[in-house]
This record gives sequence, C-alpha cells and structure tokens, in this order.
Amino acid sequence: MMYYGSGMGAGGWILMVLIVALLATLLVVVLARPLLDRDTAPPAPRDSAEDAERVLADRLARGDIDTEEYEQRLHALRASRR
Repeated sequence: MMYYGSGMGAGGWILMVLIVALLATLLVVVLARPLLDRDTAPPAPRDSAEDAERVLADRLARGDIDTEEYEQRLHALRASRR
C-alpha cells in the first residue's frame, strides 16, 4: 500500500525524542532519589530534658541566675522527669 507524504516530519521526530528523553530523565530522578537519600544518616533524636538542662546551665554561665536558683530549677526539672 502506498502512503502519501512522508508521515511525521523532522520536527515531529525531534519533539518526540525530546519528550521521551524528558520522561526518562524524570523517571531516573524519581527512582534514584530514595537511594541517594538513604546514604545520609537520620538526625539524632533530641532529648528535651537534656536541652532544658543545657539552657539552664547556659543561663547560669551568663549570670542570669545564681547557683541557688540553678540548683532549685535543676532539681525541679529532674523531679518532673520521673
């Protein structure tokens, strides 16, 4: 059977190749991202009680509170954890 014309022109072929290349690139990125993210270590869990003690120690070091108040608050903080 004879076809009239040449079918899809050069522009159609170029467009088709670009679209397929774009879709292939997106597929590779979507599939590779979880593999690349797995190499990084998850952040260490933070203990809020340790953070509170650190803030309290910083306030003592800056002179915001005196030693007696530091000890009272530290005792109260540790008692509330139990």
